[in-house]
Amino acid sequence: MRIFASSIYFGLLALLLVVLSLRVIQLRYRYKVEIGDGGVAELQRAIRAHANFIEYVPIALLLILMADLVGHEKWVVHALGIALLVGRLAHAFGFTTGKGPNLGRGLGVGLTMLVLIAGAILAIAAFFGARIGPL
Repeated sequence: MRIFASSIYFGLLALLLVVLSLRVIQLRYRYKVEIGDGGVAELQRAIRAHANFIEYVPIALLLILMADLVGHEKWVVHALGIALLVGRLAHAFGFTTGKGPNLGRGLGVGLTMLVLIAGAILAIAAFFGARIGPL
């Protein structure tokens, strides 16, 4: 059975999604808000951190998985996975603890975009039979 390097990032990022979800649930309970954000800034930030994760991580993970499945070197898969994980952790921390633009959010956006762009290039290259590094 082949073990895919990307599987660790699916697992770790799924756990981060659970943490972000539980944070929203906790704040909804604390502020007694069933739907929406109730005008509570802390809850607004938690909801956006969760939503932002959902908006970007699935496609990024699919691109990482594709790189893994088509046979790109493991270092490529791990570089993309680590960048995405670090980026999403930084973004979640920056979004939930700070107001306005901050280092965590900036680093998170930058790393996430880097993974999306690199993954897109690898996916397109795979269509044409190109790979990074020897097989």
